[in-house]
Amino acid sequence: MQGCAVLKSPPALDTFELSAPSISGPGGRSRSQILIADPSALKALDGQNIVIKTGPGVIQYLKGAQWADRLPKIVQARLADTYQKSGRFGGVGKPGEGLAIDYQVIVEIRAFDIKVDGTGRAQVELFVKLLNDRNGVVRTSRLFDATAPVTGSSNEAYVAALDSAFGKAAEEIVSWTESSI
Repeated sequence: MQGCAVLKSPPALDTFELSAPSISGPGGRSRSQILIADPSALKALDGQNIVIKTGPGVIQYLKGAQWADRLPKIVQARLADTYQKSGRFGGVGKPGEGLAIDYQVIVEIRAFDIKVDGTGRAQVELFVKLLNDRNGVVRTSRLFDATAPVTGSSNEAYVAALDSAFGKAAEEIVSWTESSI
């Protein structure tokens, strides 16, 4: 057959999701309603690629793997889940869900990567602002930086370390929010 080409489909990528940690321990119950705004991130983190850093300023992507959605969307959804599972707020939602909100949680994803420069660790760095939605004033802000060791060399091991680091940061963010409003 002339003119026919054999097209090979690319190999399927391992697709990963983050989990929402459960907050344990005592906590109050605020009547405040919280909106988890769309997180911002630099282009390298604003996609489905999983970032690997082999050295200072060197970014690569984990071969054969991807996030299930754009990373900011996953972070937003799992943060909202964590706030909801905590049971510490009157309401938690994302834009378009019709809440009469008191505070917006504004997140900037500054790091969400695996360091393979000899340290073998995941790093999640989230800068968070609590914005009073009634007057537009930032009530407080804080940088959350969490790490977790990588305990293997597979895609699953890398993502498990990122999930663990994210879980630590998410727990801290919810507790901090509760004590700040």
